[in-house]
Amino acid sequence: MDQLNPQDAQFLYMESDDNLIHVTSISVYDPTTVPGGKTVRFKDIMAHVEARLHLSPLFRRRLVRVPLELDFPYWVDDERFDLEFHVRHGRLPSPADWRQFCIHMARYHSRPLDMNRPLWEMYVVEGLDNIEGLPEGSYAIATKIHHAAVDGMSIINFFTAMADIDNKGTPAVELGRVEENYSPRPNLIEMAGRAAWHTIRSPVGLIDGVMRAAPSLYRVAQDALRSKKDKGDDVPDTRFNCIVSPHKMFDAVTFELADFKAVRQAVPGSTINDVVLSVCGGGLRHYLQHHRELPIESLIAWVPINARRGAASPTDTPGNDVTSMTAPIFTDVADPVERLRCVFEATQQSKEAKSGVSARLMTDLSKHAPAATQVMAGRLVLRAGLASRMCNLFISNVPGPQAPVFMNGAQQVGCFGMAPLANGMGLFIATPSYNGQITFNVTSTRETMPDIEFFVSCLEKSLKELKQAAKTAGKTKPASKTKPAGKTKAVRKKRAAGGSR
Repeated sequence: MDQLNPQDAQFLYMESDDNLIHVTSISVYDPTTVPGGKTVRFKDIMAHVEARLHLSPLFRRRLVRVPLELDFPYWVDDERFDLEFHVRHGRLPSPADWRQFCIHMARYHSRPLDMNRPLWEMYVVEGLDNIEGLPEGSYAIATKIHHAAVDGMSIINFFTAMADIDNKGTPAVELGRVEENYSPRPNLIEMAGRAAWHTIRSPVGLIDGVMRAAPSLYRVAQDALRSKKDKGDDVPDTRFNCIVSPHKMFDAVTFELADFKAVRQAVPGSTINDVVLSVCGGGLRHYLQHHRELPIESLIAWVPINARRGAASPTDTPGNDVTSMTAPIFTDVADPVERLRCVFEATQQSKEAKSGVSARLMTDLSKHAPAATQVMAGRLVLRAGLASRMCNLFISNVPGPQAPVFMNGAQQVGCFGMAPLANGMGLFIATPSYNGQITFNVTSTRETMPDIEFFVSCLEKSLKELKQAAKTAGKTKPASKTKPAGKTKAVRKKRAAGGSR
């Protein structure tokens, strides 16, 4: 019997009618690369997907919940699996331009999955004929998967299994038959027995986990209190720290990955992820200045971190294996290179702080908490918007394949996506990279960010400023190293000077 782990189950317990916890990945394909000028038909796509179903158990498994949520749900084989239900077809409405595409995808993302079937579906969208930068006749495949089944890296692995490395149909992964993994449905007696055992074992396991982690927890608590005292402030209150609505918004912009690699040379040791955070910080600074809402304190981002052992690890599963950190993105810093330097130092501190505690510590502890307790805790966090006390937004950077991939002979030419929000965090910026490009995908709500196109232009402006500042910095003497993150309000106020509030 395959049972959800506690981290996967949390994504179920935090879902509501207004806040759906699934991800939507959008791949755009150019059919002009198909050999012989053949047309890619919907039935060809269906056949391709059917031929790859065996590569992941999530395709044919659905959830069965334990009565009264006395234990975590189970994955069971869907005895009535219907591929035609999961792969659907449509066409982009007129005028079939980029704006209509964003609206169409946002509406698709806003619709819930059928929780009585396997938690995924694909939507083939034709008619992308009036979008600048895309070849004529392009089509998109939007794949929606519940977050209880996948994390960022397992989504990448999922699409790698679907992909070919050329237009002749050479698979990107070995298609040999994998070992069959049957998940029969447990009966009520079996579920009751396991629930009783987990309930008895939970207090003992929780105490044991806490005792083993006590030295690290004490050290982290001391560091947190010291950092809190040094900073002297909390997470600033912004328009993003709100109750999210069901009216989702989406927009995106694509940049050259080479620009990010060049920019990071301005701050030795910095990473692509640091540049991403810095660009987001600059974009949000411009956006909030425009609305006269820029706080003195820096906005704080919640940044997921992949905790998997490696792409080839035999222990990897389709579910979640992530930890996270919170990081300031220095919206209070006007100079782009200084902002990047501050981001680099802040993320280094966060990583060093986490090195003293296992990345799986919270998962190790949460797996001993009874399911009913986690249900109540998840709903409390959801309704109270407690996330707003920890951060302002999500930023997730997931690297993808850096060579062209194909499906049915058509080359993938675009990579976009939408992610779930949470009460208290009404903005998600996802930055997947593919084939030398990196795309900033913005998910928000109509009430929170009605001018989402303007925010995208702020991101473009932020990168342009950072590129120019990095070139200038390369021609001059390197600036002295700034103090580590954790500045006083006075220092933050001084750095924010010159911008409207």
